[in-house]
Amino acid sequence: MKPILGITMGDACGVGPEIIVKSLMDRKLYDIARPVVFGDKKIMDRALKIVGADLRCRVIRHPSEGGNDYGLIDVIDLNNLPADLPFAVVDARAGNAAYEYVEKAVQYALKQEIHAVVTAPLNKEALNLGGHHFPGHTEILAHLAGAKDYSMMLVGGPLRVIHVSTHAALREACDLVKKERVLRVIELADQALKMLGIAAPRIAVAGLNPHSGEGGLFGTEDAREILPAVEAAKAAGLNVSGPIPPDTVFYRAAIKLDFDMVVVMYHDQGHIPIKVLGFETGVNVTVGLPYIRTSVDHGTAFDKAGKGTADSRSMTESLLLGRQMAQVKFGNIAIG
Repeated sequence: MKPILGITMGDACGVGPEIIVKSLMDRKLYDIARPVVFGDKKIMDRALKIVGADLRCRVIRHPSEGGNDYGLIDVIDLNNLPADLPFAVVDARAGNAAYEYVEKAVQYALKQEIHAVVTAPLNKEALNLGGHHFPGHTEILAHLAGAKDYSMMLVGGPLRVIHVSTHAALREACDLVKKERVLRVIELADQALKMLGIAAPRIAVAGLNPHSGEGGLFGTEDAREILPAVEAAKAAGLNVSGPIPPDTVFYRAAIKLDFDMVVVMYHDQGHIPIKVLGFETGVNVTVGLPYIRTSVDHGTAFDKAGKGTADSRSMTESLLLGRQMAQVKFGNIAIG
């Protein structure tokens, strides 16, 4: 059976509805998965007109009823937005609605009644104005699942990275590089790669400082915190290398293909190479949740909202990766 992909509509003032429609115009997706949108039918209907898609939306009551018929976009309709919601503005109504789409999808994911959650972008300011005080999707998803150990993984072109810290100031991020956290992220990297069907993952760990500290000349964190974590992971049987100087590790992973994943120490250390190599096709994965979550690796793109010009490739790749991970996790898919 084909896995059910629960697609959350994101912030309706942005491009989320439009990129969902564009991705679901591809008949091939329906050959391998069953997409179901968690959103507002009025807004999805509006997106159909903007994109000029020869499709229509259908309201369903339960995910098991949907995703079978190309040409129909099946929607779990929360009916929580006005039809005349403006584009390209920070709106508390859109922020609250975006949270509610995620919350509803997670309820089904925790019961395994959908097999992956695939998220369109939300706006962090609107989210907070709507009464939900989270830095972003990752923290919402972890909160809803009660997860404590989780991390952000990015996939772009030939490169995969996973983060020790994400939304933290750079000064604070350096202090978050601790042996226990680095070791846990190495373990999460191993788990994530196995969920992608890689039986024997090869993991690289990036250094924090130039030349990985150069024997303490440029900082002691690499020797004091990162190296012991790598050694502990090796002792546990994981195939891990590092700390490797950050100015060479991405070349070795993405070009020479020496590694399947790079553990990075902070937000920009991982995001920059991913966006250089695959800006339009990057995928964000939250690792450490009890369910699969993939997402576009871009924001709400207010400058393109309502114009029908937004690039949908990241959404398409997110759907394909969610389907791949669900197939590995669930095998012969069955409704929970």
